[in-house]
Amino acid sequence: MRVSSSTESCSYCRGAGYYLLEVPYGHPDFGQLMTCQCRAAEKQQQRRQRLLEMSNLGPFQEKTFENFDARVAGVGRAHTRALNFARQPQGWLILMGNYGCGKTHLAAAIANEVLQHHMFTVLFAVVPDLLDHLRGTFGPSSEVAYDERFEQIRSAHLLILDDFGTENATPWAREKLYQLFNHRYNYRLPTVITSNRDPKDIDPRIFSRMSDRELCDEITIIDAGDYRRILPSQRVEQRRQDHSRRKLRRESGS
Repeated sequence: MRVSSSTESCSYCRGAGYYLLEVPYGHPDFGQLMTCQCRAAEKQQQRRQRLLEMSNLGPFQEKTFENFDARVAGVGRAHTRALNFARQPQGWLILMGNYGCGKTHLAAAIANEVLQHHMFTVLFAVVPDLLDHLRGTFGPSSEVAYDERFEQIRSAHLLILDDFGTENATPWAREKLYQLFNHRYNYRLPTVITSNRDPKDIDPRIFSRMSDRELCDEITIIDAGDYRRILPSQRVEQRRQDHSRRKLRRESGS
């Protein structure tokens, strides 16, 4: 027997959003309302929208793989690994390097690429801002409970944590981050992490999970200068010099 309603938007549940399974008395699902696929899809879209609003990707909409210059010295491998991850989000991608080396651009490019080509729920967040979102749930004006917000964050299909290590390392922050990393580690959820911290300064409980070869086969170090300060004309000159060096090596080896 199905729950009916006057709304005919879904041929299966007839707009109710739920239905009863036709199972005999005594079956575990007897009398249990089941969520219809139409309602599940609607909830998924709402969850996706909430995470997008929390992500605040607006300032990073123009950060794409197309306008990231992978020919700048020191960024090529990170660009390749980030692009491959965006095409097939699996495991963890960890990008480490100094300020301005292009980590955030690549992380945002992954978010934009996945949102365009996959039906994933994606959360892109600078770690200090993420912790502020959690703290904000304790305020009297918060419209969402802490448990609900934390579940949204830790269970996002793809979580991108930018600037990990720049947060105020209070005991509360350390414990929340450990819980977050541990959940995504245990469930093998796709995660991107960027950081400029020395590994020895990262919570050992977290770094041991970041270093698991089954989940992250390589921590990618971006050995480059300040990518943002390299002018287009300088990049052209740099590529010209690289081409000349390669040509000389070929000629000397012939």
